[in-house]
Amino acid sequence: MGVERPKRDAVGGLESLDELERLAESAGVQVVGRVLQVLARPQPATFIGSGKVDEVRRYAWENQAQVVIFDESLAPAQQRNLETALGIKVIDRSQLILDIFAQRARSLEGKLQVELAQLQYLLPRLTRQWQHLSRLGGGVGTRGPGETQLEVDRRKVRERVAVLRRRLREVARTRHIHRQSRSDVPLPVVALVGYTNAGKSTLMNQLTAAHALVADQLFATLDPMVRHFRLPAGMTALLVDTVGFIHKLPHGFVDAFKSTLEEVQTADLLLHVVDASHPMMAHQQEVVESVLRELEVAHKPRILVFNKIDLVRDPPFVPPGSPACFVSARTGEGLGQLLHCIEEKLMTLFEEVRVQLPLHRGDLVARVRRLGRIVEEHYSADSVELCAFVPPKLAGQLRKHSLHGSVNH
Repeated sequence: MGVERPKRDAVGGLESLDELERLAESAGVQVVGRVLQVLARPQPATFIGSGKVDEVRRYAWENQAQVVIFDESLAPAQQRNLETALGIKVIDRSQLILDIFAQRARSLEGKLQVELAQLQYLLPRLTRQWQHLSRLGGGVGTRGPGETQLEVDRRKVRERVAVLRRRLREVARTRHIHRQSRSDVPLPVVALVGYTNAGKSTLMNQLTAAHALVADQLFATLDPMVRHFRLPAGMTALLVDTVGFIHKLPHGFVDAFKSTLEEVQTADLLLHVVDASHPMMAHQQEVVESVLRELEVAHKPRILVFNKIDLVRDPPFVPPGSPACFVSARTGEGLGQLLHCIEEKLMTLFEEVRVQLPLHRGDLVARVRRLGRIVEEHYSADSVELCAFVPPKLAGQLRKHSLHGSVNH
């Protein structure tokens, strides 16, 4: 069930319903029909008009539908009123996305994040669903004096949310320790970001042989994956695959997935992967940009990567001065150019250092070869003088071990 509000929505109702149908199919739902209403403003009680409610009830009965999925976020009272009027289960877009997350989560962190997002969604809706919460624990002896069942369940949910937040902080600390150990060997970090199903995991596999799950479905990747990859001049970098973004993200998504999205916040370079074949390509780009602004990483260096270029006749227009590459992660077309582009962009973030290292510190020279680019290299009886472009963290390490200071440009 979709609603089109001409003066408010950037995406047409039919296009948004197309995406909702793909989400439903990703969740394992068989779609038997679609209804769209053009609406100036939502009705407080049922979101859609009373005549449309009757139409949906008849349509659902004729097609033996078991659930009605709304392409909007419904208020708890609207959801309750619609279920009463329609006589079948009603869920909204946010609930559907959270259900897909629950199916896709594999790691402990992913499962904790999904449960936290689900409970944050559930809390204001307890007046209609409290009977489903017995699995959260409790029973005889847990109820305070004068406390109603609803109040008990609200307290249980809040306590569970507090537990999940605490466990996620512990997981985040572990992730931070891993990130710190990576920074001891200061490889530049490149993060893949983009709309869901833009082809990030396929690109990850092509660049790193990571064997990430690839599926033509929304939100195939929930848990971040980090892998090494090599650039044309021999430099090594880390590539991070992250969860995709989507139009009308569930409220609290960024909060629940904060520790996962920290990989984006700590990256040196972002690859914004765009599905060049999608009719709503421009809007999908804007959705990703808005989430990046919410994460406060819109200032980070980035490259636009227009993927699935094998499916389009003409390459998309790119404003002058915007670094962009056109690739097909499926066929491998354009990947060489992309690697050169990544290397050039990372080099602009590097520092030029001139240092004189003791001859026995061959490990540092090898690290410079692996992580940066050597411009000059002169050996003497007891030392080696290097002029190189290296990541800032490595530049600091080199200056620390330099025999006679360093020259930095």
